[in-house]
Amino acid sequence: MIEILKAILYGIVEGITEWLPISSTGHMILLDEFVKLNVSEEFWNMFLVVIQLGAILAVVVLFWNRIWPFGKKTNTDPVKETGLLSLCKKDVWIMWFKIIVACIPAIIVVALGVDDWFEEKFYNGVSVAIALIVFGIGFIVIETVRKDKEPRIGSLNDLTYKAAVIIGLWQLVAALFPGTSRSGATILGALLIGVSRTVAAEFTFFMAIPVMFGSSLLEILDFGFDFSGSELAILLIGMVTALLVSVGVIKFLLGYIRKHDFKVFGWYRIVLGALVLIYFCLK
Repeated sequence: MIEILKAILYGIVEGITEWLPISSTGHMILLDEFVKLNVSEEFWNMFLVVIQLGAILAVVVLFWNRIWPFGKKTNTDPVKETGLLSLCKKDVWIMWFKIIVACIPAIIVVALGVDDWFEEKFYNGVSVAIALIVFGIGFIVIETVRKDKEPRIGSLNDLTYKAAVIIGLWQLVAALFPGTSRSGATILGALLIGVSRTVAAEFTFFMAIPVMFGSSLLEILDFGFDFSGSELAILLIGMVTALLVSVGVIKFLLGYIRKHDFKVFGWYRIVLGALVLIYFCLK
């Protein structure tokens, strides 16, 4: 029962930090210092990745009509007016092509195994703290500079393939340096090239779907399917908790950024990064 309660706590933290640009990895490392799951190291490494699948499912649930590329009744922009292609949503297919393009840099790095080397070298409290602080400063600076500027890209349809590649490169930074925050890096990169806050957040949500599904599948295959009953319970409860919490957090974030900027998250990252740095330096 204690391990189940821990799994719920991890699911809550994952559901909150996966979507807010404050680094889920940084929070997981910090939480692990005080609340350790009584599991093997192999299961723990798999759990950290696969629990994110629960958070990703929240995006699928909330945005199903906008991400599912087929449909007759909801199709206002068919590829063709008649035939099977009339069931294909042209704008959604184009969006997915842009997402694939944005994910190519990360796919290449993972295929080459470069991310494993970076994780070995930088997956520690000090590195995470530095990444939290650096990107926290980045959010404050960027939001200050573009305070009174109108975004050049105000909808997903306006997002070009070039912009998608640039955002994908920022996602790559997050994949290599723990504590950067995948959502934080991609949102910051999008803001830099003039994407509106809402579009930056939504594109980040949608990009996470193939990335997290792919990462989770690889981790499960690497771990194998030989789960004990307690391990399966911990994993499923963590994922379900992350899913439920993520639904509320995503709705909150989209409502918040319609009226506010990302500065508060930048300050939060700086304060958290400083506390983490002090903790691990004194440890």
